[in-house]
Amino acid sequence: MSDTLVRPNNLLRRGDGDGSVQVQLDPGVKIGTAKVFAVYGKGGIGKSTTSSNLSVAFSKLGKRVLQIGCDPKHDSTFTLTKHLQPTVIDVLETVNFHSEELRVEDFVFQGYNGVMCVEAGGPPAGTGCGGYVVGQTVKLLKEHHLLEETDVVIFDVLGDVVCGGFAAPLQHADRALIVAANDFDSIFAMNRIVAAIQAKARNYNVRLGGVICNRSAATDQVDRYNAATGLSTLAHFPDLDVIRRSRLKKSTLFEMESSPELEAVKLEYLRLAAHLWAGAEPLEGSPLKDREIFDLLGYE
Repeated sequence: MSDTLVRPNNLLRRGDGDGSVQVQLDPGVKIGTAKVFAVYGKGGIGKSTTSSNLSVAFSKLGKRVLQIGCDPKHDSTFTLTKHLQPTVIDVLETVNFHSEELRVEDFVFQGYNGVMCVEAGGPPAGTGCGGYVVGQTVKLLKEHHLLEETDVVIFDVLGDVVCGGFAAPLQHADRALIVAANDFDSIFAMNRIVAAIQAKARNYNVRLGGVICNRSAATDQVDRYNAATGLSTLAHFPDLDVIRRSRLKKSTLFEMESSPELEAVKLEYLRLAAHLWAGAEPLEGSPLKDREIFDLLGYE
């Protein structure tokens, strides 16, 4: 069964959201026994930095980790591997999409501390759906038996777009994590993502895991949103220059020169990884109406 686009006359059968046209992945292609996390958030909020350092934290706990970047920029695993790696779509094109001709080393690259890295990539702009790319990537990993000995899979998902295609990783994930700063724009994007996760939860195992507050000295605005919607903050990473410099140095935070503030951040990542591995409780978040967010966060 191939990945297909569900047409409107099938919506009643699937119910993935009112009026939606969703990409449905092959139900026979399952990731397996690994714990799967999908990381979402506003574009530029630091999802790749968060995902990569969380991957390292899991690996420091002795877990076998696979990070899948779901962005045409294919820079999700940049700090882990020190290079922009070719995407699954790139390598499939070289063999005219005959996946049986690919070797594992053509599309899976080892990063810092043994984290396995894959860049799914995306179709050319305006020509296809990101959900198809996610489906083909997982299928390829299954064909090469790369998921059988993996403990943790982290999907690092493009921007704050929550159409059916970009929501496709939610069809594989156990928990969806939202990265947000303490500001209106990222909280507005988070609210839409919460709605997407709740829509997918009707038919898939994914559940909302919580909020990772990033690049923020304070958390008061996120706290207000959480209180109004039933969410909670899993971790808080302040706006430190060492985090910005780590990207420029092609390094994860665990490779940067030690300092008291950096050690505190590393401990927070290790604490977050341990908490997620132990089993973060699912949340039943209730997204707000647009006007309600404006009112909540103090707009006149």
